[in-house]
Amino acid sequence: MTPPRRPDPPPMRTNDVRVALMGTAAWAVALVVLLIAGTPSGDRWWLWVCVTGVVTGLFGVWYIPRLQAGRERQEAARAARRDAAVEDAAQPSEAQPSAAEPPGVTREDAVETSDADV
Repeated sequence: MTPPRRPDPPPMRTNDVRVALMGTAAWAVALVVLLIAGTPSGDRWWLWVCVTGVVTGLFGVWYIPRLQAGRERQEAARAARRDAAVEDAAQPSEAQPSAAEPPGVTREDAVETSDADV
């Protein structure tokens, strides 16, 4: 028999913007080095790779906060719906007829009918 599984740890919080900035800085340094030292055997595509890395990194720096904010809004909405569902389940509903009553008959109608039959 295997021991019971422990719950998963919560996700680790990271600073994704800092990671994107570091990558962008690395591509920028590579671009500057290539501009100063020159490209090997005149291949200019090396420069374009560095430029693409810098542009992609800048896009990431712009996009990551928006992505994280959207995920936080989505999680907050999901938590609010979950809390509302728990509250609704905890409160008994008076509008629901019991299983013994036919559909469309309220409890008051059922009580009046049973009193008239006596």
